[in-house]
Amino acid sequence: MIPYRRYLLVLLSVVYAFNQVDGLVLGLVLQDIKRDLALSDTQLGLLTGIAFALFYSVMGIPIARWADRGNRVTIIAVTTALWSAAVVLCGRVTSFLQLMLIRSGVAVGEAGCIPPAQSLIADYFNRAERPRAVATYMLGAPLSVVIGYFVAGWLNELYGWRATFTILGVPGLVIAGLVKLTLREPRADRLAREAPALPGLWATSRALWGNRTFRHLLFAFAVSCFFANGISQWQPTFFTRSYGMKTGELGSWFAVIFGLGGVVGIYSGGALASRLAANDEGLQLKSMGVLYIGFGLISALVYLASNRYVAFGLMGMAFVGGAATSGPLFATIQSLVDEQMRAISIAVVYLFANLIGLGLGPLAAGALSDALRPWVGEESLRYALLALSPGYWWVSWHLWCASKTVASDLSRGDDSGYARTI
Repeated sequence: MIPYRRYLLVLLSVVYAFNQVDGLVLGLVLQDIKRDLALSDTQLGLLTGIAFALFYSVMGIPIARWADRGNRVTIIAVTTALWSAAVVLCGRVTSFLQLMLIRSGVAVGEAGCIPPAQSLIADYFNRAERPRAVATYMLGAPLSVVIGYFVAGWLNELYGWRATFTILGVPGLVIAGLVKLTLREPRADRLAREAPALPGLWATSRALWGNRTFRHLLFAFAVSCFFANGISQWQPTFFTRSYGMKTGELGSWFAVIFGLGGVVGIYSGGALASRLAANDEGLQLKSMGVLYIGFGLISALVYLASNRYVAFGLMGMAFVGGAATSGPLFATIQSLVDEQMRAISIAVVYLFANLIGLGLGPLAAGALSDALRPWVGEESLRYALLALSPGYWWVSWHLWCASKTVASDLSRGDDSGYARTI
């Protein structure tokens, strides 16, 4: 059982990595797309924001409902194949409208990755194990950085952004086949007899909203996504404009900072939570709140630095701290809710996070950059990102509030897990 559980985490992590690659590549090549298709910063913000987030968020709800009663392995395989094919098509567009429509297709496919995967993981790992297990799964994020920044950076410099999308979309089709052929759904026997009855969507929504801790974690993640997406989507463009860096060199730096920093931050956060604060989600949430205070401060210093190497160093420090919160936060959500609400709970979190964060964050940064341009010229993006950085402190407040209610909310929850029975 243990070797299979490890294999499941590794394969799901690879799926998650390719799920994230597309957005990173898009951010890296924004300047090239802007020049090729003659777009404004506001259009780029719309393309990377609401055009993607609307479909990703809305489609996440029915897909998650399907995942809470159906075969999650099949869902992950089908949606992985869908978004991979759409990524290939991104390299064939000739206009802003075409690219926006294809990005909508990518969003529908990518909506079927995280909720079913986290629900599946929660069935194989119990409450004490979940922070480390979820953190291991989320190591796909730093892996995506290596692919999305280092590999894509050089592919773009050598072959252009169109070929880059085509090359990076093909492996996902192979991975989709591996998921379908090698992973197993632990509730398959039950599904063969009959599909489990689920509470109605309205009853599910009321149950989630009635959970005080879940509400605060929902707002914490949504707010963090607004500022994180608004800043990170524009960081490659910032270094291109302010320091004259090319995508190959920039991709190499980002691969080290976010790849290595992500591995250290994500895994250490999950491992420390499982080792030092197992079954003590209150302490985990307080620690995350402190990390976000430091994250906001150091992020602001990045855009006050006059030297790109100092800026890169500060980015690395900030990212390690922010990444350490990923595993414990999502593990807490999975422990808070009933087994039949695990996928939908993640979909609801991403519904708000993406509509508010991914939908409005990049657009806000792009619009603020355009608004500041008459006063600060080519450095307008620097000051726009600086203005957004302290927003992370808002996240800390929600995490601190959640730490006060999590014990009582967990006492009413269910700690079922197939890890104890399979």
